[in-house]
Amino acid sequence: MSVRLKLTLSYAGFLMLAGVLLLAAVWVFLLRYVPDRAFIVPGSTGTTPGVFPVRSSLLHIFAPRAAAVLVFLLVLGLVGGWMLAGRMLAPLTRITGAARLASTGSLSHRIRLPGREDEFRELADAFDTMLERLEAHVAEQQRFAANASHELRTPLAVSKAILDVARTDPDHDTREVIDRLHTVNTRAIALTEALLLLSRAEQRTFTRERVDLSLLAEEATETLLPLAERSGVTIEVGGDTALARGSQALLLQLTTNLVHNAIVHNLPGRGAVWVHTGIRPSTVVLTVENTGEKLTPQLASTLTEPFQRGTERTHTDHAGVGLGLAIVRTITQAHDGTLTLTPRDAGGLRIMVELPAAAPPADR
Repeated sequence: MSVRLKLTLSYAGFLMLAGVLLLAAVWVFLLRYVPDRAFIVPGSTGTTPGVFPVRSSLLHIFAPRAAAVLVFLLVLGLVGGWMLAGRMLAPLTRITGAARLASTGSLSHRIRLPGREDEFRELADAFDTMLERLEAHVAEQQRFAANASHELRTPLAVSKAILDVARTDPDHDTREVIDRLHTVNTRAIALTEALLLLSRAEQRTFTRERVDLSLLAEEATETLLPLAERSGVTIEVGGDTALARGSQALLLQLTTNLVHNAIVHNLPGRGAVWVHTGIRPSTVVLTVENTGEKLTPQLASTLTEPFQRGTERTHTDHAGVGLGLAIVRTITQAHDGTLTLTPRDAGGLRIMVELPAAAPPADR
């Protein structure tokens, strides 16, 4: 049976039960006290004037009318229940239609259920929010797939061009060809590894453990110190012990990407990077700031998109594959954190990663 029919039968059954209980109350509290036969009051001088109501007469009159009332209640319960159930389930029918339309691949429609705030309105609003996020996610995935295909095709096309030139020119320097192919192949491997890391972070297939962000900041800074020295960039690391809960490997990759991005996109020969960890009531914060060219808030908001390198920033040979901040955003989301990018007034960028704090280790 459909839900509407079930509700209709429920309404009718409840109405019938209420009618039976009402009639039973009339019998229990009224008719049972009516005498079953006429009687003479002691001390009376004659018969009681008028018709004296006895129980048998009242039952003879009451029973057919009670049955008629029950039939009327049954019809009223079925008809009224059917109409009332249809009215109550109308929003659900609208939501079901939207869900069926979404199952065909259409994600642009919205329910936008009118009326007061109730459970159906909350369900419709939640469904609209889900459709909006799903549509944005699908669009992002399509854009990411197109960009990834383009980025992966580039090193393959370059390799093919190098090989074609080497094949048509037998006197070409073989070592130069090998070096160029090595460079192109290294970039392709780095891009592939970045894509795999991005996919792993999105799937959240990692073990959560207690991680100290301050130690990760020191490790990432020590690893990238030679790059900073070659670029003429100074790095300052400080802050408090910040315990988060998550994957140490992924959070180390997040920290390394932030520091690397701050070094690469900086003022050559006179740049600076500040790495700081802090504690808040229920979260821990990793902040990475750097000097550099001035950025607009609109440009800063797009830097976490895959393959967005920011054309207004300084580029070097270590510019990466365009997935650094995209990986940072994905890892942050996988750890239920927030990522904030804020342009600095003096130039450069301030990136703050806020993650849920882990419980401190128990004292032994």
